[in-house]
Amino acid sequence: MKQNAYFLIIGLCAFVSVTALAQQKDVEAIKAVIAKETSSFMNVDRKNWSDTWLKAPYAYWSYSDSTGTSFVEGWEALNKTFDEYFRTQKPSKATITNEWQEIRVYGNGAYVRFVQKVKDDIDRDETSQMRVLEKTKDGQWKVICVGAIAKYPKE
Repeated sequence: MKQNAYFLIIGLCAFVSVTALAQQKDVEAIKAVIAKETSSFMNVDRKNWSDTWLKAPYAYWSYSDSTGTSFVEGWEALNKTFDEYFRTQKPSKATITNEWQEIRVYGNGAYVRFVQKVKDDIDRDETSQMRVLEKTKDGQWKVICVGAIAKYPKE
């Protein structure tokens, strides 16, 4: 009986360790996808930006700052909305930092909240951001929802 309990405890510890390691790998992969999505957008790299998104009709993007609020629903509309941006903008030399506040993984879904600070030669911007991601069948995390609200007034 003691031997069975011993193996049960060892097995439980191994399961918890493997689960925690898998969770940490997901968290790191999620952070990398978000960093790639932001960096690709700021550097006007449409292919890599597009690669970070799940091409779903329920994809969603929203942004709000002192000039107004905008949202786009569905991947097709989102992709089309940024046509002009990717045709006309120049890559940014901004430094981008994310202060991670919450990362929750729920099976094949994840919710992330963070503060993003962007510094460049022209301006600096701070936004409270949220992402929702889904893990695809091949194990890749993809963005399905972006929400960003700029902090105003700027300090």
